[in-house]
Amino acid sequence: MKIKCVKGTRDFLPEEAELRESIQQKIFEVYRQNGFSRIMTPAVEDIENLDKSDGGDNLNLIFKILKRGDKLQKALQDGGELCDMGLRYDLTLPLTRYFAANRASLPYPFKAIQTDKVYRAENPQKGRLREFMQCDIDVIGDPEPECEIELIAVTAKALMSLEIGDFTVRINDRAVLSAMLSAMGFEKDTLSSVCVSFDKLDKIGAGGVAEELCEKGLPKNAVDKLSETLEKLPLSIADVKKIVGDEAVARLEKIITDSQKIAAGRYGVEFDISLVRGQGYYTGTVFEIRSVNFGSSVAGGGRYDKLIGKFLGEDIPACGFSIGFERIFSILSDMGRKFGAKPKLAIFYEDNFSEVYEKAESLREQFDVAIYKKPKKLGAFLNRLQSGGFAGFAYPDGNIKMFDAE
Repeated sequence: MKIKCVKGTRDFLPEEAELRESIQQKIFEVYRQNGFSRIMTPAVEDIENLDKSDGGDNLNLIFKILKRGDKLQKALQDGGELCDMGLRYDLTLPLTRYFAANRASLPYPFKAIQTDKVYRAENPQKGRLREFMQCDIDVIGDPEPECEIELIAVTAKALMSLEIGDFTVRINDRAVLSAMLSAMGFEKDTLSSVCVSFDKLDKIGAGGVAEELCEKGLPKNAVDKLSETLEKLPLSIADVKKIVGDEAVARLEKIITDSQKIAAGRYGVEFDISLVRGQGYYTGTVFEIRSVNFGSSVAGGGRYDKLIGKFLGEDIPACGFSIGFERIFSILSDMGRKFGAKPKLAIFYEDNFSEVYEKAESLREQFDVAIYKKPKKLGAFLNRLQSGGFAGFAYPDGNIKMFDAE
């Protein structure tokens, strides 16, 4: 038997688990205070739903589940599909299925909270696990720009409650980007392919994007115009207006302006034409939050007005924002952060468990108290308690000793 976790997953020690729970509680409390309602969905989804979800590169990372029993044997004999289910790779597809199934029982617009694990068949490395937590809020049924403004404000508020330091919200709109690319000469049916290459700008640079587009056989004059524009990055809203006109950017401009007003200097809000995001189901506004101090993205999302229509046969407006829980946990863990939990205390008993239990109860207003039989090698046990996050201990007579006072 193997004692190590499956590759791409991990165990958490008590202090780590406590920090993770505190982070979740803080995020959830902000979400709840702002009128969002928690839902829960299964980790397993129908493979057809997953395969048709426009999840971009994530579709190549689905953990597929084999059919069972006679169905598997028949599939093996007939050469049919071997899998009928898979693990969810994000929380958006399960939410859209959930809404389609429960629409009659839900308020409209519907404001949902999801905090749960998702699974991707990644090549495991630092910062990339196969099992990880996401914390999402979504609004289904609201087509107005105020929907995005609220999602940005609430997500920023949740991050501020975690005290991760300075961060900046980057905002773009796929419709604006598509209009700009069309104005440069790219055909409508090639825009998705252009965006796939454009999304690699941070990794391969402007020259790499141009080279990849040329390799795809796209018009050289359009590629040249895009290259000229990329040399001028960062672009302002005013720069893009000159290419696509005022009307095309009006919605995006309102979202940015109002979000900056709500931010009131507490965090940055900026336009970024290079922001694309990989999921193919995004139809309009997309956004990310980047930690200034740690140089990484800690949240992302956008509008996906067509995804629910795959279930219902009618388009339902929808928009969501997801906090990258694992990155936040990593940041706060490295900072040694703890969130106001009561100090942990160990109390020992010998032959008087019931009396010590009553004493422990009297201390639980002030401490989280664990009861242990007094060990023979007390010193070694106390060292382990201290390294495990305990603040102190109490003898059977109730006399308390704090580690930092010794």
